[in-house]
Amino acid sequence: MSRVYNFSAGPSVLPEEVLKKAAEQMTEYENSGMSVMEMSHRSADYEAIIGKAESLLRELMHIPDNYKVLFLQGGASTQFAMIPLNLLKKSKKADYVITGQWAKKAAQEAEKYGEVKKVASSADKTFSYIPELDKSEFTPDADYFHITFNNTIYGTRYTSLPDTGNVPLVADISSNILSEPIDVTKFGLLYAGAQKNMGPAGLTVVIIREDLIGDVEPFVPTMLTYKIHAENGSMYNTPPTYAIYICMLVLEWLKENGGIEAMYETNLKKAETIYSYLDSSQMFKGTVEPKDRSLMNVPFITDSEELNAKFIKEAKAKGFVNLKGHRTVGGMRASIYNAMSLEGVEALVDFMKEFEKNNK
Repeated sequence: MSRVYNFSAGPSVLPEEVLKKAAEQMTEYENSGMSVMEMSHRSADYEAIIGKAESLLRELMHIPDNYKVLFLQGGASTQFAMIPLNLLKKSKKADYVITGQWAKKAAQEAEKYGEVKKVASSADKTFSYIPELDKSEFTPDADYFHITFNNTIYGTRYTSLPDTGNVPLVADISSNILSEPIDVTKFGLLYAGAQKNMGPAGLTVVIIREDLIGDVEPFVPTMLTYKIHAENGSMYNTPPTYAIYICMLVLEWLKENGGIEAMYETNLKKAETIYSYLDSSQMFKGTVEPKDRSLMNVPFITDSEELNAKFIKEAKAKGFVNLKGHRTVGGMRASIYNAMSLEGVEALVDFMKEFEKNNK
């Protein structure tokens, strides 16, 4: 069977070139005589891998020297707790913007450790837009201000960042990391689960400004302390070694294909291809306010659940898989991450046109 067009929201499609290179190196990485899976994380061979992964990420994202890059475990969901445990130090207050399920869960977790103010929410319209922010509502002495940059489930994205002044801006960039240029200097901390644009599940990346790394309360678990991981170069315990290796290969692939800036141009074309069709279709329609549409996650619906189900079934038979929308939303969702080609998006749109024609 040939490879399908995989529109999964995560774990998601990986570049075929990366998969082939990993396959070639499965039993022996370069001249090491062993697979990466078998390597000690303390070995010189593996230290070179994790070092290259960090170096490439710094180069591609233009990460300044006063930021640490941490390769961690536990997914972005663990960061929901790790962030407040490490950053709620002075006022023990934090502001959160609620733009979807993950932002909501992040705020709920933070409420266990400090005072959380939900400065805005788009729950009133099923998170189909990014709410306008009133700076007068921000907490002046907050320890940090949290946003979910791209909302995987609902398909929304910040096109402008809140001005938080001296309050560190923290962002979950799990589903848009590496897809568009991000000015790291505007943030105190960025975090991402790797399983969307960076590699397989199991790796979490944190980019944190050094002044935010410090001592924590004695009750904070060692494994949830940024300072420990920063001081040990992400090697306090055994890191997710193979996931970091695949991430390194993805970063190499991205650099070889023009970097983030070039990928952003392609992503704009992919998004325009599917959104322009949705805007002209009589059958399918997007669910997000146009000004807040994600470049990575495109939710859409028809006017009936029966037709939605029929579309998903027939799409799968044609090789377009994982198009079913999140269980909390329904309908369909096409996740068009970096590794999804423009040709794949065009093929999906052609199928949608054919389906619409045959089901009038």
